[in-house]
Amino acid sequence: MAKFTTAQLRNVAIVGHGSSGKTSLVEALLFNSGALSRMGRIEDGTTVSDWDVEEQRRGISINLSVVPVVFKDIKLNLVDTPGYLDFMGEVISALAVCEAGLVLVDSVSGVEVGTELAWDRLNTADAPRLIFVNKMDRENANYQRVLADLRQTFSDSTIVPFQLPIGAAESFEGVVNLVDMKAYMGQEAEPTAIPAEMMDQVNEARQVLVDTAAETDDELIMKYLEGEDLTEDEVRRGLHDGVRQGQIVPVFCGSATGNVGLYSLIRALTSYVPAPNETEVAVLQAGEESSLSNDVDGPAAGLIFKTIVDRYVGRMNYIRLFSGAIKKDDHLRNMRTEKVERMQNIFSVMGKELEGVDELIAGDIGVVTKLEDVLTTDTLAAQDADITIATPVYPKPLYTVAVSPATKADSAKMGQSLHALTEEDPTLSVEYVQATKQNVLQGMGESHIDVAVRSLETKFGVKVETALPKVSYQETVTRQASAHYRHKKQTGGAGQFADVQLRVEPMERGAGFEYASEVFGGAIPSTFIPSIEKGIRQVLGQGVIAGYPIVDVKAVVFDGKYHPVDSKDIAFQTAGREGFKAAMRDAGPALLEPIYNIQVTVPDEYMGDVMGDLNTRRGRVQGMEQRGNRTVVRAQVPLAEILRYGTDLRSMTQGRGIYSIEFDHYEPVPNHLTEAIVAQHKQETEDEQD
Repeated sequence: MAKFTTAQLRNVAIVGHGSSGKTSLVEALLFNSGALSRMGRIEDGTTVSDWDVEEQRRGISINLSVVPVVFKDIKLNLVDTPGYLDFMGEVISALAVCEAGLVLVDSVSGVEVGTELAWDRLNTADAPRLIFVNKMDRENANYQRVLADLRQTFSDSTIVPFQLPIGAAESFEGVVNLVDMKAYMGQEAEPTAIPAEMMDQVNEARQVLVDTAAETDDELIMKYLEGEDLTEDEVRRGLHDGVRQGQIVPVFCGSATGNVGLYSLIRALTSYVPAPNETEVAVLQAGEESSLSNDVDGPAAGLIFKTIVDRYVGRMNYIRLFSGAIKKDDHLRNMRTEKVERMQNIFSVMGKELEGVDELIAGDIGVVTKLEDVLTTDTLAAQDADITIATPVYPKPLYTVAVSPATKADSAKMGQSLHALTEEDPTLSVEYVQATKQNVLQGMGESHIDVAVRSLETKFGVKVETALPKVSYQETVTRQASAHYRHKKQTGGAGQFADVQLRVEPMERGAGFEYASEVFGGAIPSTFIPSIEKGIRQVLGQGVIAGYPIVDVKAVVFDGKYHPVDSKDIAFQTAGREGFKAAMRDAGPALLEPIYNIQVTVPDEYMGDVMGDLNTRRGRVQGMEQRGNRTVVRAQVPLAEILRYGTDLRSMTQGRGIYSIEFDHYEPVPNHLTEAIVAQHKQETEDEQD
């Protein structure tokens, strides 16, 4: 394999809405580079990028895939990402290790929700971007309409066409490059003269390009305003600097499956995407904020941005090196665990294919294997370097299911297998919810969870059953109440005796539980006071009205009696437990429900439907703001009302609405709903006893 310097590397994340043609584009670029003898097809499951069985079954990308493409003396690490919203975590991981993004847009559909999400992520990463309007050979393809759509949606960016299509739909033949003012026809892309009938349109677009180039540099704009013409080199320099600095977003066009317009695109990627050593990444160095400049002579430091547990290869960690170089058998320190790891195997990667290499240098992407305790977002660094690379922030889960083992055999392996899944995907999480006695798997959407559940079976041999998770309600009291309980048991030998009088009092929300004693004069010996608390705590986790944990309650023991022979620890535990239950029932017990902050972003035309729907979900709108042609609504909604909100929002907005949620607080459940929850608990208890 040819070796490349850091200056010869380019890392580009391919992003965009689902079905915009990202995987097909990567396949065509691979074919053009000579790495493939024929282009694979998504429909046949034969593309390099979509190598996972589940991807081939569904016909969509699920995982990011690293595919290096060599063009002249440049190695482009193309990171193909999913376009479906549920797998946005893969896009975030890709952008964390790439210097730029290539945004694909369908020539008919224009800007879609996946385009907007990818754009937002590029903004978060502060990364330069290029746009490729794909599928120009589709019926109803309209380049100018897509340009207008892009400019309207992303009005804060300077979007400038660097190419014009020659024809469209069935008559699409090639592209005009406005930078070198040449036409490139067909798959061969041989430069030729621009069609005469296009010259007026081309000259107008070229003038816009020159104007934009001049605006990127004070020296150029002064020369331009004084009436002097910019030289070809000055125009190129202005465009080059403008794109790399994010001032200009260039637009290209073509057809990935038709392999038209791709020569100009790959030439642009190698030219306008900055090399790794022209950028910096934020790090913590010796506890202070600093940066790394992808210097191959610096201390080794790399970010793990993807983990795959393969049944044949074992654990595979994808690493992007931001400084130094690593060689086979080098020892690096995991900055999270402080454990030193030996680089037993280092590979270059193309889709699922691994090829062993002796060295990985700053700016490049590779795979290391057989590292047992290395997770996604870990930093591996030289042992004498105190460096931690800034990690991307992943969104909080939106969709949850309760999972239970299908058989006893599955039960033994389920926990470990679920943990392995969360190691692979930082947007997946699993937890045991004590309040509901359920194992809950959390992800970004229904498809995301469905893929995870199928992976459990296909990769780990664990079959699980899924159900709608229960809401983790809590129980509390609304007023003070007292109770008296005497426990007396005589069974022929030593008996049991305990007499306890206690009261319960409501506390401030979030205060938890408090226990106190006001017993004086030895009515209950001090040795038994902790026994009463122990008995009360047995009730806290199971509640008294609907089986949910008890919170924000103070229990005070104020009197009682004991027997010098029959009083024991267990007797006072029982008296404390039963007395507490009785006091709780008389203290106006109430259910508390979790309330979440929700932020919904939708196109303006769907605002009425979304607002009406939030009202039916007991939502309280906190505020609204306008962002371009979208409205952001912030509200507070009970969790019980939004367990499957993603599916409903998608339906209401034709897939164009997005949302995020975050827990805020607990508050009382309305009385009419409390009765239904209590009744359901009683029914479930009876069913279990039957």
